[in-house]
Amino acid sequence: MQYISHYNSPLGDILLAADDAGLTGLWFEGQRYFALHLGREHEERELPVFSLAARWLDVYFSGNNPDFAVPLHLTGSDFHREVCEIMLSIPYGKTMTYGEIAGIIASRRGIGRMAPRAVGGAVGHNEISIIVPCHRVIGANGNLTGYGGGIERKIRLLELEGVDVSALRIPEKGTAL
Repeated sequence: MQYISHYNSPLGDILLAADDAGLTGLWFEGQRYFALHLGREHEERELPVFSLAARWLDVYFSGNNPDFAVPLHLTGSDFHREVCEIMLSIPYGKTMTYGEIAGIIASRRGIGRMAPRAVGGAVGHNEISIIVPCHRVIGANGNLTGYGGGIERKIRLLELEGVDVSALRIPEKGTAL
């Protein structure tokens, strides 16, 4: 069974989803791929994981790095979960490129290279935004691409973490817009 809860953030309303294993979703209302894998049969219920996620978000939106983890239930393919694990390793206030993530995966798998576009697809379909920090992933040339919650939110999240966004660029066309 899946359960949902709501959280009011400074950047808009958020829908949280969980199952018995942990948090499965965190989406800004109306974002791209909103609640894509949320089953039709779910119910609104207060669960400990939702209370913990709300506390994590409270700390985060106050401009601080939460020093505790929320139990997550990452779903999707092995590749998608691997990309999520790498995103979870990106330190608060830092960024990583799609190419860097592709390089890590290629190295782990003992292959010459991996296409950053494949990583981009997995990042773009991240079900647990903010906590799995896909907003910290940028293009190699400094483009702010690939955030389902919208480019303005991506900028605000990075600024909240103290990232200097002045050298980053908003692309004129592409999937991020």
